[in-house]
Amino acid sequence: MSGPIAIAVSGGVDSLVSAYLLKQQQSDVFGIHFLTGYVKPTESGIEGLKAMGRQLDLPVVVVDLKEQFKAMVVDYFTAAYRNGETPNPCLVCNPAIKFGALLDEARQLGASRLATGHYARVEGGQGTRYRLRRGVDEIKDQSYFLSRLTQDQLARACFPLGTLTKAKVKALAAAKGLQPLTRQESQDVCFIRDTGYADFLIRTTGIRPQPGDIVDTAGHRVGTHSGLHRYTVGQRRGINCPASAAYYVVRLDTRRNRLVVGFKDELAADSCRVGDINWIAGVPDGPMQADTRIRYRHKAVPATVSPVGHDCAEVRFDQPQTAVTPGQGAVFYRGDEVIGGGWIVAE
Repeated sequence: MSGPIAIAVSGGVDSLVSAYLLKQQQSDVFGIHFLTGYVKPTESGIEGLKAMGRQLDLPVVVVDLKEQFKAMVVDYFTAAYRNGETPNPCLVCNPAIKFGALLDEARQLGASRLATGHYARVEGGQGTRYRLRRGVDEIKDQSYFLSRLTQDQLARACFPLGTLTKAKVKALAAAKGLQPLTRQESQDVCFIRDTGYADFLIRTTGIRPQPGDIVDTAGHRVGTHSGLHRYTVGQRRGINCPASAAYYVVRLDTRRNRLVVGFKDELAADSCRVGDINWIAGVPDGPMQADTRIRYRHKAVPATVSPVGHDCAEVRFDQPQTAVTPGQGAVFYRGDEVIGGGWIVAE
């Protein structure tokens, strides 16, 4: 697929080095930065991005995606909390915004593909299915967050850092004298800064705290919570109920506004149901073995994945897993290849 390549630039070292690597391959590259409405776009900040681009003779275009970002990412984030789920906005942002609305903007500007600073790899094409693979840096690998990209989106995706480690990226930037605008690592929830999730939800989305009972797994009342939006499955801090051992959040009962807690051994689950699956490698014919990640920082574990219809599956872990959290992404791997990803559904 020939033509100009747009590189999404944020001001960090990853997108800067990605742009440098692309410029070594072809001259027809431009930067594109999108506004979310949740980080104040100062004139100095925009000029800083453009100055960063000038290090590489890289023009930087700024596009306004505030409405799309709120409708597709922030509203989803809010709705998940209202439903007692723990959202993962990056899993939504990548297909809906970066490789959705932003890619559309880039193509209107003449780009054939969109590059980002993700640590992942995409292979295939030319008559075969595109494959999404882990980045070679096991610590920085971000293939989990890209698991909901479609074949059309993968066809236009470019990840220059997929074969590099973070250490090599930093070393390359230093060796070439590349100066990022910021040295901060990107945040999992980029639209929440200087405040916690609960405060953001109260201040920005109109959610109002509704105190209710804290009960153990047998239904006995052990305390009072200050609002279910302050908790997630597996959480230990903030429960503040004395017991013979520490309590953990086991479940959020939104129907009765109850926080269900239990001891650590009560967090383990043998299985879970996953819905709205994006099968990158195609819908499996039947049950299969796959390594499964149930959150970004979770090490993928062996499991039997049994498809139910075209976009759901029952997942049975070889060994019970803790904090299997409704609303989080479950991503399936075969070796280093992502074969699909969906949302963990409450039982």
